[in-house]
Amino acid sequence: MTRALALITGASSGIGLAYARTLAAEHDFVLVARREDRLVALAEELATVGAATELLPVDLSTRSGVAAVVERLSAGDVRLLISNAGAAGEGRVAETDQAAIDPFMTLNALATIELARAALPGMLAADDGTIITVSSLLAFSAGVSEEHIPARTLYATAKAAIVAFTRGLAIEVADTGVRAQLVVPGSTATEFGGGRRTPRPTAMSADGVVQASLTGLRLGESICIPGLEDQAAALDALASAEATLMFGGNKPTPAVRYLVTAES
Repeated sequence: MTRALALITGASSGIGLAYARTLAAEHDFVLVARREDRLVALAEELATVGAATELLPVDLSTRSGVAAVVERLSAGDVRLLISNAGAAGEGRVAETDQAAIDPFMTLNALATIELARAALPGMLAADDGTIITVSSLLAFSAGVSEEHIPARTLYATAKAAIVAFTRGLAIEVADTGVRAQLVVPGSTATEFGGGRRTPRPTAMSADGVVQASLTGLRLGESICIPGLEDQAAALDALASAEATLMFGGNKPTPAVRYLVTAES
């Protein structure tokens, strides 16, 4: 059996680890994460089912880390890119250390974009490949103000960028042999966020997220929201609202409410 090569970021735990274990029967891997000891242990585990592995112990919040993975992808042999690495982030923008913004946005947004760009030439040349990006339902939370959801502007910004990027990419590659899938999980029972919280009782398992993603691929879904039952209706409503905003607001004169004179 010929094994496809998959590169997984954030492979040492959580959703990335679940993808590796689920795909190991049919794939070889390039495994990317910061913690080399965990990558070594995972490689040994995957070898028991016949999967060969390369390890890239790099930090994707750094430019050098992103460059190392971009270089590996430039070989053109990766047929499945799972861009999953990320870190939680809470707090108000004004209270965020200025120096922390660049590595945070690099890890949670820019790395995903640059890795996809690096993987595409090889996939397009082979007319075969899949790019899966993992975002978060908090991508849709920018307008939500609730006490139980802490300030998260930068995190929501990064994850919203991944949503827009992957949706656009899926359209770009629609007429090729390459597929792009956006995975948008909600609360997930992982170490994400440094293990600072006990997972909510409603949190989905990482295995559940991966099962939904891979089944969604087989169903032809470019967007997978693992916990959403009537996903098609919700996405239709989103597309309709976007069209209203984009086309409805594209007029040569301001809306009537902006034409009221100061005297009135």
